[in-house]
Amino acid sequence: MSKIFFDKLNNYFDQTIEISGFVENIRNLQWVQFLVIRDSKGKVQVTIEKSAEENKDLVEIVNNLSLESTVKITGVLKENPKVKLNGMELIPTKIEVTSTSALELPINIHDLKAQLIDQRLDYRFLDLRNEYNGTIFKIQSDLVKALREELYAKDFREIHTPKLIGTASESGAEVFEIKYFDRKAYLAQSPQFYKQMALASGFDRVFEVGPVFRAENSNTNRHATEFTSFDIEFAYIDSYEEVMQLEEELLTKALAVIDEKNHDKIKELYGVEVVVPNKPFPRIKLNDLYDILEERYGYKVSPLERVDTTSEAERLAYRYAMEEFNSEFIFITDFPKEKRAFYHMRKNDIPEGYDLIWKGIEITTGAQREHRYEILKQQAEEKGLSDDVKFYLEFFKYGCPPHGGFGLGIDRLTMLLLGLSSLKESMLLFRGPNRLEP
Repeated sequence: MSKIFFDKLNNYFDQTIEISGFVENIRNLQWVQFLVIRDSKGKVQVTIEKSAEENKDLVEIVNNLSLESTVKITGVLKENPKVKLNGMELIPTKIEVTSTSALELPINIHDLKAQLIDQRLDYRFLDLRNEYNGTIFKIQSDLVKALREELYAKDFREIHTPKLIGTASESGAEVFEIKYFDRKAYLAQSPQFYKQMALASGFDRVFEVGPVFRAENSNTNRHATEFTSFDIEFAYIDSYEEVMQLEEELLTKALAVIDEKNHDKIKELYGVEVVVPNKPFPRIKLNDLYDILEERYGYKVSPLERVDTTSEAERLAYRYAMEEFNSEFIFITDFPKEKRAFYHMRKNDIPEGYDLIWKGIEITTGAQREHRYEILKQQAEEKGLSDDVKFYLEFFKYGCPPHGGFGLGIDRLTMLLLGLSSLKESMLLFRGPNRLEP
């Protein structure tokens, strides 16, 4: 018999069915036993009358049953308005214990405030049994699916690029070095070079969802040493404005899907409303942003700091976007070339790219890429990377269309979407400077 998920149980009233799940609660009263069984879709009550002779074996099984064990139960599903849990109960005829849990759990999976997040992460496989935690990844799955489907609808091709690479990618900094037989190798910081290789191959529109690695010793709530990135690259563009437009479309449609499918659950569990944004998102140049932040909020930084956004500038940019445009999103453009990757196209020596801020945190760096071999080679030389990126420059030596793209950190998007406090909550298994387990 195929698994019946608990959100579909109302299709089986007055039928003999088989259910499987975790034992979440047991109430062993004088005349009756109540069990709450949980699966990934919901919960159901199982009711056993102790006085019934035919239930003798079932009562004994429950008497020896520990919480969080798994069971397979056969019985008749009855509609019962007196049952607070979804107005139904299963009257069992057979209970099979498929696995037994130890009597005491190392963490309290029903009270997330009972222990620190790092204690919970030590037992993440138990921590995720909590509905609050488990639903995070249902919503994250819906988010990735919505982004994927929108790209497929736009005729993008999904690719899978190597994570073991022979040369430190992009900047040469913040990469993990590993021993690869008799030579050095590195874990990829991003699929950037290989996305562009695909366009040089004539693929036109590509994306990838996969892990990326950053050897950055940052212990903040929004940094990790490994995370999942949703990377997009597409060809035959005239301006980085087209890159921003695509990202607007993707995020707007994905958030609309999330709101439609999960509005009530997100409100119930996380206390936030999903705001489906209006297009276009506001845009502002970096220097203009700092001028406005100083004028409106008294936030002033030194000229040395005005070459990039600080964490406080990102937070205030969100405040400004909400006050001025009623937008949770804002694009920041016109960063100096010193703070942008060598492969960003430049116009009047200014990179043709942007950062996208959502709810006060940067979620994207995007740009039109430099596709002309000689200019790209020169810009790599300026950064002292010409030897490191020889293989990459070959992609452009034999013709490559104008193109651009961006990347989105799925874990960070999830954190911001649900108003979570840290990536430790929005990643299935967090990886940071001090965590490699479980």
